[in-house]
Amino acid sequence: MKNYETVFILNPVLSDDQMKDAVGQYEQLLTSNGAEIINSEKWGLKKLAYMIQHKSTGFYNLIEFKADTELINKLEIEFKRDERVMRFLTVSLDKHAVAYNEKRKSGAFNKTKKKEEVTV
Repeated sequence: MKNYETVFILNPVLSDDQMKDAVGQYEQLLTSNGAEIINSEKWGLKKLAYMIQHKSTGFYNLIEFKADTELINKLEIEFKRDERVMRFLTVSLDKHAVAYNEKRKSGAFNKTKKKEEVTV
């Protein structure tokens, strides 16, 4: 099994419940076909860099998972068939990307640092 990450943009006309149902449907598709979901993030409604289907915003979602290569074709076919999905991208992660994701999830890249107390 290889590590993968998929980002997909859902139509902004969907309600929050419809968006959550769509994400749940894809998570269910992955797990029912033997994939292990490592991380799932809902990035929310964001402005697009350019118009897609006459829309300027979309619901961004990310799913990081381990799966067999054959499952990727099934997942992408479902993305193409679903009218709610405006764009998607699935990439295979190498060991460096997996290590980076682990650090990112643990908060190693947060810019908020504790300020030292200054004694007067």
